[in-house]
Amino acid sequence: MGHMAGAAQTVGEIMRSWRELRRFSQLELAIEAEISQRHLSFIESGRAVPSREMVLHLAEHLDVPLRERNVMLLAAGYSPIYGNRSLQDPTLTHAMAALESLLRAHEPHPALIVDRHWNIVATNRALAPLLDGVDPELLKPPANALRISLHPRGLAPNIVNLGEWRHHLLDRLRRQFRISRDPALEVLLSELTGYPSKSSVQSNHSGDNLVHEVAIPLRVRTPNGVLSFLSTVTIFGTPVEIELSEVTLEAFYPADQETAEILGALK
Repeated sequence: MGHMAGAAQTVGEIMRSWRELRRFSQLELAIEAEISQRHLSFIESGRAVPSREMVLHLAEHLDVPLRERNVMLLAAGYSPIYGNRSLQDPTLTHAMAALESLLRAHEPHPALIVDRHWNIVATNRALAPLLDGVDPELLKPPANALRISLHPRGLAPNIVNLGEWRHHLLDRLRRQFRISRDPALEVLLSELTGYPSKSSVQSNHSGDNLVHEVAIPLRVRTPNGVLSFLSTVTIFGTPVEIELSEVTLEAFYPADQETAEILGALK
């Protein structure tokens, strides 16, 4: 997308913008990347053209997303090296099959795969019962997981601890935007923060204090009772495809024995 860089920006300007975003001084980045501060200064000022290897080396230390590393390479006069094939591309069949396998293996606990904008790519069967009562319009592709969670006609009315769960999701989204500077995430954040927010209904569940010492649970009111979940995130460790680097598998686990027993009975 190149949202960090306009068409006229040089690789040095792009490099400096990412360095400043990551709150590195030139000296700190130079030490981290094991290069001289003088050389880094020359790159940023345009007095030196970095090699392709140096562009990638600095991008790695700045944790630049793969999509933006291609932008940096192009600005330096090199060809992009990271593929940008659709997740439906036949060459990604095995990678997507691995994710689908994880989804199925996680049943009877809910799990879903989302892309970089939180649009749902796939789910397992255990997620469907949690979406009971959600406005069907919100479930039409591309269904957005955050919109479904926080929209007044979505899951929000059934989330017992909506206040803290909303705060948790918005914090994640803000952090994701700070890391990527993706304007689509800024638009989504603006939309979600505009939803009406009510104080969360606090639970007296005996296990809550223990759960909160570990992580914030998602507590959802369902026809089978209130279910309490902890979530984990899985990403590909060493992707070289942009789309694969941006997908996330979010898996939910029972946060208490009652939830585990209810889900076990629904197998």
